[in-house]
Amino acid sequence: MFTLGNVLCGLVGLFIDDGTLALAMIAIVMIAGVIATLMPDVSLVAGAIWVVDCLVVLLADKVSAGRR
Repeated sequence: MFTLGNVLCGLVGLFIDDGTLALAMIAIVMIAGVIATLMPDVSLVAGAIWVVDCLVVLLADKVSAGRR
């Protein structure tokens, strides 16, 4: 149980320490949700947008963190 608590604290710390990453992820989820709602027949598009955008934002965050 102690290990699970440490893992969860670490995950929460990732989003709290970097506010831009958290805001970008929230925006991506909202955009994918809107697309999935507006185009229910093409839900694969929303999933693809979600996956690709999350990877791009994560990569951009790590590159900018490496420069700091």
